[in-house]
Amino acid sequence: MYRLVQALIAILALFTASAHAQWPTKPVKIIVPAGAGGGTADPISRILAEELTKAMGQRVYTENMAGANGNIGAAAATKAEADGYTLLFSWAGTLATNPSLYKNLPYNARAQMQPIVRIGTVPNILVVNPAFPAQNFAEFNAHVKANPGRLNYGSSGNGSSMHLAAELYKQQTKTFMLHIPYNAVARAVTDLMGGEIQLMFNLVPGVSSQVKGGKLRALAILSDKRSEALPDVPTVSELGMKNLISGTWFGLLAPKGTPPEVTARVNSEVLKILANPEVRTRLIGMGLEIQPPQGNTPEGFATFWDEEIRRWAEVVKFSGAKID
Repeated sequence: MYRLVQALIAILALFTASAHAQWPTKPVKIIVPAGAGGGTADPISRILAEELTKAMGQRVYTENMAGANGNIGAAAATKAEADGYTLLFSWAGTLATNPSLYKNLPYNARAQMQPIVRIGTVPNILVVNPAFPAQNFAEFNAHVKANPGRLNYGSSGNGSSMHLAAELYKQQTKTFMLHIPYNAVARAVTDLMGGEIQLMFNLVPGVSSQVKGGKLRALAILSDKRSEALPDVPTVSELGMKNLISGTWFGLLAPKGTPPEVTARVNSEVLKILANPEVRTRLIGMGLEIQPPQGNTPEGFATFWDEEIRRWAEVVKFSGAKID
């Protein structure tokens, strides 16, 4: 009887291994915790799904689950079967800052999800109204320090990438500016151009056309490399403030316990996709800084994720931002 049980266990193990080796044998769903057609996350995820479909031989599709700063979609992903047929495409806000912003999250992404591959980052950029007296980043720093509490910066809301980028600046420079949160970022940009607020730490795609058109002045990219959309704007690394690097990064994850051969296959296919010149052109056109393949492993992503959680927890605490 004992030998029979052992034999059955061995057969089951072989069957399971074979099933995983053949993955995928049916469509794969990627949950995207954002609305369809808006922002940067949705179009990037659709490009990935389209290219993965070609590579996998099975349909890979996205399912938008917007709401609560990404928490609804992320929570749904944590409850999915760990069989490789449900993945999560998410970003810094949901994965790295929400754990500090929300008092009672209904899930723990770091404990319940496993990282597969980082896609890239859309950096923040410091922009001011053209009438702002500072012509460059050094002059901006001097002006902010000379006018504590007299300058207003806009953002897309408490805890957003734009808000926390400004708070990071305040933390690093020991300065003080007033936060004006907006429900719609387009309104904030309009008010910035109109002089109702003086500055923003927006995402590059949200203001690149206004900068090129002379309606806003860009002073620094919060990155360690220049933006292809605005190549004349210096980076904070060039300006000696590498600690100000900030933006929204994107990654692909799976429920904890997903077979390693599945995550390894997804990682490999995504790296090939990100190396495709045509795909790169499309993604870069959206303002994405594509993650280099070196070290872009699940383990590397996990280490980076842990660092980001710690880093932004300090900034959130400094800002005093909380969402119930």
